[in-house]
Amino acid sequence: MNAIPLVVIGGYLGAGKTTLLNHVLTHAGTRRITVFVNDFGSINIDASLIRERTDDVINLENGCVCCSIGGRLVEALLAVSSRADAPDLLIIEASGVSDPARIAQIGLLDRAFRLDGIVVLVDAERVEETLADPYVGDIAHRQIAGATAIVLNKMDLLDTSSRDRLIARIAERANTRIMLQATRGAIPLGLIFDQHVLPARRDRAAPLSGSPTPLDLCSFSFVTDARLNRKRLKEALQGLSAKLLRAKGFVRLDEDGALRELHVVGSRILITAATAGQTSAGSVIVLIGRFNREDEFRAREALGSAEIDLP
Repeated sequence: MNAIPLVVIGGYLGAGKTTLLNHVLTHAGTRRITVFVNDFGSINIDASLIRERTDDVINLENGCVCCSIGGRLVEALLAVSSRADAPDLLIIEASGVSDPARIAQIGLLDRAFRLDGIVVLVDAERVEETLADPYVGDIAHRQIAGATAIVLNKMDLLDTSSRDRLIARIAERANTRIMLQATRGAIPLGLIFDQHVLPARRDRAAPLSGSPTPLDLCSFSFVTDARLNRKRLKEALQGLSAKLLRAKGFVRLDEDGALRELHVVGSRILITAATAGQTSAGSVIVLIGRFNREDEFRAREALGSAEIDLP
């Protein structure tokens, strides 16, 4: 049996992994692609965001830097490799706070798979801040060091001199010379579909050793059947910015009740129309950050203030 190509897509929270994955799936043609989504939290929002492009999605919730999903991942790999009709490609979208190189190592425990690459996205606008952060900088460094290809995403948000400085800085930390610039995750499809584009695994630096620095991140979900006021919702999310690393989900606003996607990265809050086929009776928001119990209580209270009681 021919080995099933495996590509791991990694990158820190908000770098654009799901956007890139949707770009790939939209242009996959007749290829049969299975996707594992390793999200951080008990509700896997990312899986919902990609189901429109492929029905073959397997959820791996509660992903973390220490790969606590290892057992679940192995089970999922065995299930796919034992199929009578194997996929043409397996893509694993790693959690934003996980080490994609370690996930790839777990994937290679099953000889039915062949690693074709570890593609790591870098948020061009925020990576300097992330790398300098004494709390989360280590995982961002590890993600970049473990990549076989790096995608500098959101490059349209930088001027020319800032782009040049960013490229030089990331090149110093990377163990690959394959570095692409992208806007909204639009990459050359050969990076994913053509195995010869990526270097062989033996050309990469030795696997990372030792235990990664644990992160005291937590996630919780805010769920409500009430509609939300757009202005109050934004104010609530902006008020959480000191502790909030990432938020995503689906919301229904009081202005018309239509389902919308919500994405929060840093100070940027994006609310857009939901893609056809996405469903949610109410609003579901997953928040990832440095929250203790009191922080979570205050966050829920702030988000609750955006609720509108309709007659």
